[in-house]
Amino acid sequence: MIRPLSTGDLAALVALEADAQSGASAASLARALEDEAMIVLGAWQEKALVGYALLARLPFEAELQAIGVANGQRGQGIGGALLETVLAHARTWQSERTLLEVRASNHSAIRLYEAAGFCVDGRRRNYYSPGAPAAGAPAASDSATGREDALLMSRAP
Repeated sequence: MIRPLSTGDLAALVALEADAQSGASAASLARALEDEAMIVLGAWQEKALVGYALLARLPFEAELQAIGVANGQRGQGIGGALLETVLAHARTWQSERTLLEVRASNHSAIRLYEAAGFCVDGRRRNYYSPGAPAAGAPAASDSATGREDALLMSRAP
């Protein structure tokens, strides 16, 4: 079951992010839960939060700012179901496009986005700071700087 999360779900959301490591901080998750221009969707299996997506409403577009699935739950379609729900919300907001950025090394996420109709619009060279790659992704960075590119992707409703 996927449903919008509320401030009462913050502890479960922060715990999930610690496992999923999608890059969202506890503070940014707390702010998102209180921001009327954002929606945080949670995927539940029984009483466990196993995935989430954070979507921001912009003047003409929607931006997927984070998506994460618990390590033990990957490969079960949870990310795809969350992405479908994100796109449905973007349509209800009448967004002209849904935007996102993703580490160039996060091949599983890129495959998910491409399967959902997202196209690469550009690349931000050396955008991400050195650090752990996205869960399940190999490290792929500029060897001189240790930084990694971001792919900019979008799709129409």
